[in-house]
Amino acid sequence: MKLKLGIPKGSLENATVDLFRRAGFSITTSSRSYFPSVDDPEIDCMLISAQEMARYVEDGVLDAGLTGRDWVEENEARVETIADLIYAKQSFGKVRWVLAAPEASPFQSVHDLNGKIIATELVGTTKRYLASRGVKAKVEFSWGATEVKPPELADAIVEVTETGSSLRANKLRILETVLESNTQLIANVDSWADPWKHRKLEDIKLLLEGAISALGKVGLMLNVQKPDLAAVLSVLPALKNPTVSQLSDEGWVAVNTILEEATVRTIIPRLKHAGAQGIVEYPLNKIVM
Repeated sequence: MKLKLGIPKGSLENATVDLFRRAGFSITTSSRSYFPSVDDPEIDCMLISAQEMARYVEDGVLDAGLTGRDWVEENEARVETIADLIYAKQSFGKVRWVLAAPEASPFQSVHDLNGKIIATELVGTTKRYLASRGVKAKVEFSWGATEVKPPELADAIVEVTETGSSLRANKLRILETVLESNTQLIANVDSWADPWKHRKLEDIKLLLEGAISALGKVGLMLNVQKPDLAAVLSVLPALKNPTVSQLSDEGWVAVNTILEEATVRTIIPRLKHAGAQGIVEYPLNKIVM
């Protein structure tokens, strides 16, 4: 039996392939093929745009796939959400679809856009958002370069952003957040009900979440004489209590812990001053809680 898995083509493709690599799956893509190879004989992969993924999963063309919550909602797809995978193409956090207008415009909120034109790729969601607030505006589909359309081609836009830098560069001001989104692992309803596919997806979820948990963290191990142990432990901010184990020399112990990578440069010198020796930093692929 095979699991048909959709990998998002485009801006999330590299981040997704790298996440699977950290989770233990080697996926090899090619610009000439929509069928990446994967080193798991129980998985067949296909590259599908994130915008279309939920529809193909809902229809059963794919058993499961990775796409944004935004596109699941946009397509109003009936699928099972297996996992929230908080990563994106630049950072590893959520993205926002925001309503934005030119800095020089008089618009202050969505209620100022009655009778106006809004350009967006997220047409259905935007229409539902306007309706929920009693606003009637014309929503036009944007094929790209949405930020450059106001004020000549549209009065405002609904666009996705991680940092807001692109909007600011185009002299746009955020009025409201329409939707927060993150990448999700979704499954076809019937596939999720199949015992073999359900277990396979649970295994993939566990490994992917473990890989995400390890992002930005490193392992640290060191040796320390017992009289210096308290001083060394006081330096360590740990994910959980550090592991302390006895070495063959009765006077020494080994300490193993997990740290935020950004803190290591300040902590290692302090550990050395506290009496730690043989300090080794090593990368982490997964942390499974």
